[in-house]
Amino acid sequence: MKFLRSFDEASYTAMRVMLAFLYTCHGLQKVFGLMGGHAFPLTSQLGVAGLLETILGLLIGGGALTSWAAFVASGEMAFAYFIGHSPHGFWPAANGGDIAVALCFAFLYIAARGGGAYSVDALLSRDR
Repeated sequence: MKFLRSFDEASYTAMRVMLAFLYTCHGLQKVFGLMGGHAFPLTSQLGVAGLLETILGLLIGGGALTSWAAFVASGEMAFAYFIGHSPHGFWPAANGGDIAVALCFAFLYIAARGGGAYSVDALLSRDR
């Protein structure tokens, strides 16, 4: 729809920020045990995942180093799916991995598109 095209950058930013927020929340669950989560030792596999999710989520949400952060986050979500979810069954909806798959591909798209007009990346590129 032609009318909605005028909201392209704003809707992309809202999507990027909200997906990053969800991702960050999962990290905070693993690092600090917040929101009903369980804190894992930072040297454990889940502790490292929590650190990545927290740091990368904040970068993606703010639009700083967006392409790199989203690319790493996409890989981390693929890793999370194959290590943590797929052993419990083939279908993502049945093995609890649907959010990991969705975030994996959403972050891959964000990595390709970058931070967008409303991001730290865009702000810094204007200053050059």
